[in-house]
Parts: sequence; C-alpha cells; structure tokens
Amino acid sequence: MKKILIDTDPGMDDTLAIILAIKSRAVQLLGISSVAGNYPIEVTTRNALKTVELLKRTDIPVARGMQKPLARPLAKDPFSHGSDGQAETHLPEPTTKPSGKHGVDQIIDMVRANPGEVTVITLGPLTNLAMAFMKEPDIVPLVKEVVAIAGSFGLNKYAFANATGDTPQSEWNVFVDPEAARLVFESGVPVRAVGLDVATHFDINFTEEQLATLKASARPEANIVEKMVRFVQGRGFESYCVLIDSMAVAAVIDESLIGTTRARVGVETKGELTLGQTVADFRHHHGWAHLPEIEVASSADYRRFLDLVMTLVLE
Repeated sequence: MKKILIDTDPGMDDTLAIILAIKSRAVQLLGISSVAGNYPIEVTTRNALKTVELLKRTDIPVARGMQKPLARPLAKDPFSHGSDGQAETHLPEPTTKPSGKHGVDQIIDMVRANPGEVTVITLGPLTNLAMAFMKEPDIVPLVKEVVAIAGSFGLNKYAFANATGDTPQSEWNVFVDPEAARLVFESGVPVRAVGLDVATHFDINFTEEQLATLKASARPEANIVEKMVRFVQGRGFESYCVLIDSMAVAAVIDESLIGTTRARVGVETKGELTLGQTVADFRHHHGWAHLPEIEVASSADYRRFLDLVMTLVLE
C-alpha cells in the first residue's frame, strides 16, 4: 500500500480527489494539509474537514497550512466553486478541528517518519511543500515523489483552450504561486506534473448513464459527485471540471493510467502576459540544460480512469 499525503485547496474537484484517496485500498492517506488557493485558508480547511467527516475518517489529520503565496497576494479564482466552495452541496459544518500542527510541519514530520515512502500529492498551489523544503531542506531526498496538478505544457489543444489561470496560457495552481512551483520543480525531488493537457481533456466527461447511477446510489458521496457535475453543467462547463484533481490521485493509485514524457520546465514568475506559465523545453538541440527535468503527463486512459472513479465512489 502506497503512503500518501494530500496538500489541497478544496474546491469541488479537490473534494472528489480526497474521496478517492480515502476509499482506495491501493493508498494509505496519512494526512491532509490545506492551502489557500481556490478559496482563502479558512474555507479550504473547513472543506477538507467536511470531506473527511462525510466519509467518517476523522482519524486522518487535517492540518491548516499557508494562507497566502510565498511572495504575492492571494489571487481571486475566476472560476467559482460556489458559495461553499463545494458546488453548493452545503455539507454539514464540521465538528472536527484541524490538527494542532501547521500544514507545513505536518508534511515535514510525516516525511521524516516515513523516509523514502511518502508520495506528496499536491492539488492546489505548491506553497506548503515549497515552504517545507525551505524550512527543512533535508527532507527533499526523503520524499518518494511529488505528483502535482500543475502546469500546462502545450501538448494538445486542451492545454491552453482550458487554461485555468488568470493569464492566457497558465494553470491555476502554478499561477497562484509561481515562486512555490518553481522552487519545488528545482528542488531535485522527483516530480510528475499532471497538467491541463491531460486533466481537462473532454474525454473525461461523465456520461448521463453514469450520472444517473451516482444520483441513485445510497452512498452520499456518490450523490454529491452528481450534484457537483450538475452545478458545473448549469454554468456551461463540462464535467471534467469536477474530475481535474482526481487525475493526480488516480496517477498514484494506478501508474499505468497516465503516460508521461520528460521535459525541462521553467516557471514564469514575472511576465505581464505569461505569469504562471510553465514553459516546457522539448528541443533535441540547444535545450536549456539549466531548467529542471520533470515528468509531464502526456496521455491518459480516460475510460479506465472514469471506471476507477465510478468504482471507488460507489463502493
């Protein structure tokens, strides 16, 4: 069983990703750290707590993390996840409190307690992880891998057509805290970045039959997924919006689901038009060797991914 930490800014797609991680027998979720991103830290922490309470897994510690990016104010998400941050599902207010640790310290302590075993799955801005690496650099070689919903690499039309950041070719998590993304990419830790090229592909939309099955289920989490999809559909978006972050969790549960390619990647931290853009250097000759080399998601078996989501949510 793979040991994982989830760093997250729920967000409806984060909510589904947490559900999958908790219900999968392939992974052991050691802890959750919240970060400001889709919403301020108070909302993202509360929504993480709501989700573990929904699944009756309050044994999983939820630690409140960084409330703003490393070097800039928190951006306002142009894509609303609803007044509650969970697609107007209005889950009950949590009675569980955040753990006594800061989210950054929880990452540090759990990596140290499980050297070489922990995969950190980042579903929001990489602020907490970057701060953990700055605070205690010795943990970097102890992290097994980072699997991040991060970036947009120009591999297909979805990379930029579905850009989620607030510049034309950026992805939201990197756009919010490009300095943090740059630091993590350059840290030397193994990184698999699941970008918009794969995570917003229209082939990961639920069918009407699948949505009807979710709605009819006796599992409350299944009903909530259906409601979240209907929420985004009602706003003119495709249901992939609810599935984006689940791609990172699925990539750890079953590594064969997502194909990757290696690329040298830089993060733009200054450009007026390109802030937060992840620039991938795929050149055979004259490539920029000073850029960090990471694994970039390039393909996915969307049918098997959706089957995995349906199976776990309905169990």
